[in-house]
Formats: sequence, structure tokens, C-alpha cells
Amino acid sequence: MEYVTAVPHPRSEAAPAGSGRRSLALALLFGALGSAVTLLSTRQRWSEGTATVAGGAFPLTARGSDVTGVPAALAIAALAALVAVFAVRKAGRFTVSALLALSGAGILTAALLGASDGSALDEQAARASGDTSATVASFSHTAWPYAAAAGGALILLAGLLALRYGRLWPAMSGRYERDGTPRPRRAARPVDPDRPEDMWKALDRGEDPTGAGPA
Repeated sequence: MEYVTAVPHPRSEAAPAGSGRRSLALALLFGALGSAVTLLSTRQRWSEGTATVAGGAFPLTARGSDVTGVPAALAIAALAALVAVFAVRKAGRFTVSALLALSGAGILTAALLGASDGSALDEQAARASGDTSATVASFSHTAWPYAAAAGGALILLAGLLALRYGRLWPAMSGRYERDGTPRPRRAARPVDPDRPEDMWKALDRGEDPTGAGPA
């Protein structure tokens, strides 16, 4: 009876490595681009309207940072998580990946809610008119809240990729980690009797430059 040994196909072994490289590149692209788009969007005009001041219409505008500070804060947290995912392994990598995905989801939600939020303009209307009960009229919003939401969606995708394929990604090299192991000391260079400076250095170290033993 002949026994046939199954040999794995080379492509099946290369597939996980290829998937890891592609997912890593996509996660880095989505995370960095999403954070940049979100931060840029929060500095732009999100909403506009008018307030009645002294019988006339006074134009009002609000930037994304005036409406909500959540997207910008979460975008910075996402960038930190994107970097930290390479410094940790196993459970730590899963936790950081989940934080990355949650940051994207939070940006997406806050941006969509901010598109219809007129509270920042109401505060400006109250200050402009001197009436604390004044509200903004003819409220409208721009496309920038949706740009921030798109940035959050990209960060969310980066987090999902990290959750799915993060175990295949490389981690920080072990040589940069301190494990408490004492480092071997370099052997002292032999003293050259023809070099006076070597003789003095050996004496300073408490060594006998003649090689007979400790000074």
C-alpha cells in the first residue's frame, strides 16, 4: 500500500502574507486619509444663517469646530491608535484596533448629527442681537459635515481591517524592547605599549598595562 503525503500548494502559503500586506497598506491609507479629511473639515464652514439685528438681517456662519469638537478629538485619537497598533501584539493589538474602529464610528455619527445642529448659530444670534432667546433664521448647512463623515467612514474601515487582519501585520522589532537581559560588555582593546595614551587609560581603569593583572 502506498501512502501519499499532501504537500501544501505554494500559493496557499503565500496568500496570508499577501493578504496581510494588502490590508496593512489599505488600513494605513484609510486611517491617515480619513484623519486628514476629518481635521480639515472641522476647520471649514458647516452651517450658515441670519439673525435679525436692529431691524435688519445679519449673516452668521459656524465652523465645524464651533458646532462640535468630537470629530477633531477622535481624529487625533485615531492617528495615535494607527501608530500604536504596530507597537502591541495579540490582545493589545485587538484593543487598539477596536479603538480605531470606534473612533471612526464616533466621527461619522457626530458629523451627521452636526449637519443639522443649529445651536452654534443660535448662540451667535443671541450675542449679536443681545437677546438670549434669539435664534437663527434661514438655517442651512454646507457639504463639509458630510466630508467629515466620509473621513470617519475611512477610519472605521481602517479599524475593521485591523481587527480582521491585524494578526498578520508585523510588530515593532524585538531589539527595541528592553527585556531586562544584561547586555554583553565589549572586551577591552589590548594595550599598545608603544602608545602612551593607551597606557594612561589602562591605569585609569585600574588595569596593569603590562598585562600582569589588576593595578
